Amino acid sequence: MFFDRFQYKWVVATAFVLALFIDILDITIVNVSLVKIAGEFDTSVGTTTWIVLGYSLSLAVWIPISGWVGDRFGTKKTFVCALGMFILASLLCSQSKNLEQLIGFRVLQGIGGGMLTPTGTTLLFRAFPPAERAKASGILTIPTVLAPASGPVIGGFLTDKVGWRWIFGVNLPVGILALTIAIFGLKNDKPTERRPLDIRGFVLAALGFPAAVFFLERGSEDGWLSGRILAALAIAVVTLTGLVMWSFRTATPMLDLKLLRERLFRTTNAISYVSTMAFLGIVFILPQFLQRVAGLSALQSGLATFPQAIGVIVMARFAAKAYPKLGPRKMLAFSYFGLAVATLPFVLITVDTNLWLIRLIMFARGLFLAYSFIPLQAASYARISVADTARASAIFSTQRQLGAATGVALLSTVLLSNIPQEFPRGPIPAGLVNGFTSGFHWAFFAAAALTALAGLLSLTIRDEDAAGTMNR
Repeated sequence: MFFDRFQYKWVVATAFVLALFIDILDITIVNVSLVKIAGEFDTSVGTTTWIVLGYSLSLAVWIPISGWVGDRFGTKKTFVCALGMFILASLLCSQSKNLEQLIGFRVLQGIGGGMLTPTGTTLLFRAFPPAERAKASGILTIPTVLAPASGPVIGGFLTDKVGWRWIFGVNLPVGILALTIAIFGLKNDKPTERRPLDIRGFVLAALGFPAAVFFLERGSEDGWLSGRILAALAIAVVTLTGLVMWSFRTATPMLDLKLLRERLFRTTNAISYVSTMAFLGIVFILPQFLQRVAGLSALQSGLATFPQAIGVIVMARFAAKAYPKLGPRKMLAFSYFGLAVATLPFVLITVDTNLWLIRLIMFARGLFLAYSFIPLQAASYARISVADTARASAIFSTQRQLGAATGVALLSTVLLSNIPQEFPRGPIPAGLVNGFTSGFHWAFFAAAALTALAGLLSLTIRDEDAAGTMNR
């Protein structure tokens, strides 16, 4: 067969990188189109946020169960089905006749997207031996950084030039290529999980994680003391507490939190959670400043923030070579402390700041970011057995999803607590620009502080725990 000409690990990597790119791209590409969608469906922009929230809630349900599904039915079958569902849902989204259909198809898209990343990660880390995990992690760096940076650029261009429906249509050619490689290039693997689904764990997770995401993503907009936000918090606390207790009591949990007893896996998950808060918080906050305060278009804003991805790509090769020599502890500490310093200049920017300075800051951030992705991914699975990889991937992806929601919620709250009034529908009056800018300065400072916290946590890593991945 055609794919037999290539090393299997590179076939897996190609299929997963393509699929992961469109999966992550969908998180940021939709945001810039909400105004146009609201206009076409004659509804408020606030209502269209359910297009984003519906996808996030669906991810929160299906990411935790992905480990069990992959082990029960086989990782190839699960990956192919998840990717196929994501592609089909993307097509349906592009053909939506009303807002209700679009939200429903986004929920369907979230089912595929929720199982896609954890299952693909499992395939990748099973294809690459521990000594080559740094190389595998370097592969993941490309879509992880390029996709969220590309979302505003691609979304802004498509929305302005050809219409918002193409933000979903763009998934089809890339997705079909990835699906073709997956179907014909991936090896069939035998299911490793014969145990029945942990129904109690699934119900607790299916209630708790969406409630937590809803609380985090809507709290700053609806008010943290509003009735439905407090109800969501109560549901999240009760069900997730129950999930943790049940996971340690039962022998066959759906989300095997007992894996967190392993020191390195526990530490890297904590670092990932905090760093994701800062990373995706900035991805959300900075475009808000550029568009709503500085008055840039979505496309102009995207082009201003895109150099961060260029910085990562430029430095990724050097980071991969440095990992065996330096180890995860030094690399992660260097990355996050450097990233915190590189973020601080945002505390001084104004609406008159030259865009090239903002691009330079983002490029510098990218240079430091490159030194975090490879050691964090490689070290996370260093002491995880092949049999436990799927369950570990589900945990890792779940905390990243919660970290993203927490980061946006935290920075949004800091922002909204330090601005003179609610954001107006139109341009911000000249007399209020400085007040709004000050609010963003506090949010940027919070992001820098979170990044520094990730650096401090990195200092607790013991490199000997990751020795198996540090092949010289």
